[in-house]
Amino acid sequence: MKINNHRLIADDGNPIPYAETPNKSGVMTPEYLVMHYTAGSSAAGSVAWMRNPAARAAAHLVIGRDGRITQLAPFNRVTWHAGQSQWAGRGGLNGFSIGIELDNAGKLERAGGQWRSAISKRVYADDDVLLANHKHDHPGAPPSGWHEYSEAQLDAAGEVGLLLVDKYALRDVLGHEDIAPGRKSDPGPAFPMASFRARLLGRADAEVEVYRTSAALNVRAGPGTEYAALPGSPLPPDTPVAMLEQQGIWWRVDVLDTVSGVMDLIGWCHSRFLVKA
Repeated sequence: MKINNHRLIADDGNPIPYAETPNKSGVMTPEYLVMHYTAGSSAAGSVAWMRNPAARAAAHLVIGRDGRITQLAPFNRVTWHAGQSQWAGRGGLNGFSIGIELDNAGKLERAGGQWRSAISKRVYADDDVLLANHKHDHPGAPPSGWHEYSEAQLDAAGEVGLLLVDKYALRDVLGHEDIAPGRKSDPGPAFPMASFRARLLGRADAEVEVYRTSAALNVRAGPGTEYAALPGSPLPPDTPVAMLEQQGIWWRVDVLDTVSGVMDLIGWCHSRFLVKA
């Protein structure tokens, strides 16, 4: 694939299926990629909803479970995927990010011995469900069921994500849960964010700077003590973390262990308590 005039083009030279959404606004320069799940029951249904003006929401791309991609807006146009959001001291990420929606039911409920979506009421097989805690769960919370992503859609997301990072020199890859913590939970613990980010940003395991905590250390939602400590905090001494980004004395890190039942914990720590492994 390639990107031409902010549209995604397939290897055969034809544009990727395009379904224009009205839920967009002005021109923007993208700086981040934000990953979402649709919480719907099909890619086609999600595309149809995002084209409905009543939805007042849309992303740039929807990727189905079979890996098929539908584009809803050019990559340099604002789409309404982030809502009320903040990252690194800046609000309103709609104005400077690209949104990708993956066809995935998200968090599921257990009822009558079955996993089902609270929204669509569709039932999902046990083999398609991951039992895990969300990184924003309260400490000690019981694990929940999360719809697994398909290999085909993760491969497609990785391929297009690499194109977007290269084309627009994107600064980072984030989850909706990162920019709207407490309000949103997508893409959730079933999405392999750490490895996905590493693939897109070119950070092979050997190139990641690994540190260890020298004391019990909180992981926060943003770079400062005014931000809430995330579930899993405090990290025990000697916990390995990978450094992803620096803002002065505050470092954004990927926690490399499961801590207090929380997987894939990413947040901000005071660098004073981090030592090179």
